[in-house]
Formats: sequence, C-alpha cells, structure tokens
Amino acid sequence: MKHKVIFFLVFAFAKAYAQGPPITADKPIMLGGNSFTTKTLVEIRNNDRGTAVYAPVMLHYLPTSNSLLALHLPYIHYNLEDAGSGGSLADIKLLGKYQFFRKDGTGKTWRLVAKTLQTLPTGEELDLIDLSTGKYQGYYGIVSGYETLKYGISTEVGYNWAPDSTLDEFRVKFGVGLPLLKPQYPNKQLNLYFEYTSSWLVDRDWYQLLYAQGIQYALKTVTFDLAVQLPLVKDIPENRALNYSVFLGTRYTF
Repeated sequence: MKHKVIFFLVFAFAKAYAQGPPITADKPIMLGGNSFTTKTLVEIRNNDRGTAVYAPVMLHYLPTSNSLLALHLPYIHYNLEDAGSGGSLADIKLLGKYQFFRKDGTGKTWRLVAKTLQTLPTGEELDLIDLSTGKYQGYYGIVSGYETLKYGISTEVGYNWAPDSTLDEFRVKFGVGLPLLKPQYPNKQLNLYFEYTSSWLVDRDWYQLLYAQGIQYALKTVTFDLAVQLPLVKDIPENRALNYSVFLGTRYTF
C-alpha cells in the first residue's frame, strides 16, 4: 500500500508540472487551489500576406483546484502587404475554466473541463485570426484529458461566436504527449507533443487542418516549449492560408 501511495504522489506531481498544458492545445489538468502561473507563448506566424509576431503575457490563477481564471495581455508586431508594418496591443483575452469531472487511478487520470475564452476588441483590425481582429468574440468548448505514466491524450471541441464579424468558427483539437523521461523528484521532464487543430470558419467557409510538432522541457516549476506548426489541409485563400508558425514559450508556477 505504501508503494502505491508513493507511486501516485510522484505521478501527480510530475504530471501536474511537466506534461502540460500542451503547446498549441489545452488540457484539463489543474494544480492545487490558490496557485498562480505566469506564462508566455510567442507565435511567429507567416503566410503570403507577411509575418506577425504575437507575444502575450498571461497570468493564470486557480481559486480552487477545479477552477481557473486568466488574463492574457498580448503585444503584436506585424509586417503585412495590405496593412503595412507596425506594433500595437493585440486583442486582450479573458479565460475561464471549470473542471466538472475527474476520475483518478493508480498512475492514470481522466478529466473534463468546460472552457470559455472571451476576446476583447482591443487590437487593430488586421484580420489576424486569434491574434488581432479588433472584434469581440466568445469561445465556448469542452476540454478532455486522459493521462498515464506513458502518454497523455487531450481533446477539445468548441465554437467561437463572433456576432459583429465573419469569424464564427467550429474548432476541434487533438493532441498526444509522450514523456521521454521517467517520473522523478525533483521534477524533471522532457516531453514530445503531436498536436492537430481543425478550424472551420463557418461564415467564410474556410477550412484548415494544422499539425504542430513540439518539445517541452520541465525542471521543477519552470517549463520551456518549442513547436513548429504546418498546414496539412488548406481550403482557404492563398493569402490567408498558413505557411508556418513557430511557437516559443515558457511557464512558471508559484
């Protein structure tokens, strides 16, 4: 019995701090209540219009062990053929999550979370989807996650409602995380991520299927992320279709 307790505690500590959240996706695993995480995930996005560099400062707060509130304050620098070049505040985002289902076992856990992301129209109207649109949007979805000591699987299904624009979107995400190191204390992890994003802009009838290959290094309460995202399917005008995105991130929990 003692060995099982130690095994579960090592698993819970390692998973909470290391294999998550995924880099371009999300997951329902949360830390203990009354904890904070500061993070950033810089995206360098390129398409035929040009290049944009999106750099958010994100503060996540967990009032309880099954709820999360977050504020994302982003800056964007862009060089676009139809909008010139410049830098400004992008769309501020407010995130809320509530974990309504949790089932734990020895070395495994399964959780479900309701999620909303409110996008405020503080950015320039650059039509850079998810970055700077200058339009209010409300996203509502369900995130699920199943993790064992050998792998983690996350899914997300949701709808982005944009009442004053043509940015309504049906979004599906799927990701697999593979830890390359055994759980250990103090926490030290090296994880690979394989993440897919399916995006259908309903009003515009644009569709993209994206794939991101990522790697994450975690040491104690700090993680570092690197991912490259490429399109697999592009049923979208060429000047808006993604050529590639590079993600660089770091995260600190206290």
